[in-house]
Amino acid sequence: MIPAMPASAAAAARPRQASRAALRFGRVAAMGTVTLLILIAGVWASWGTAQHVMLTKGREHGTVQVTRCAEGRCSGPYTPVSAGSQARERVVIEDSVAVAKGRTYTVVVKPGSDDVVRSGPAGVLYAWVPLGGALLLASVVVAGGLRRTRAGWLLAGSGMALLTAAFVAV
Repeated sequence: MIPAMPASAAAAARPRQASRAALRFGRVAAMGTVTLLILIAGVWASWGTAQHVMLTKGREHGTVQVTRCAEGRCSGPYTPVSAGSQARERVVIEDSVAVAKGRTYTVVVKPGSDDVVRSGPAGVLYAWVPLGGALLLASVVVAGGLRRTRAGWLLAGSGMALLTAAFVAV
């Protein structure tokens, strides 16, 4: 305390410091929760496809030659590659930038359906694209809301690397 400063001024400074600490804690807690929710949503969105591509033991493997595309879905005949897999006249794959009519793709059949997803490195990277977007979005929250610019750049770099690798592989 400064000798010329009255005692009441020093006591008034303590509540300000406490309120600043409480606000800082609230900001960190809120932005940390938002970041965590964004990353969980990215993993959740990716896992629906990634589980079929990454956990392939016991699943049917084969190729599909895309013959028809309409309304966001492509279809074609399925030729099995793995033991126990059965040929199908028509399987369905999601129409995206990764699928073109007239091309043949290695695929994994989703259990209990005629839906297939791309397999191999391109399929794995393409399955995790939603996580790449979530990493980019979370980087903004971390850098701006949490004021952790290095961690924000790390998240952004990871997201860009994932999206770039998927773009190159597909």
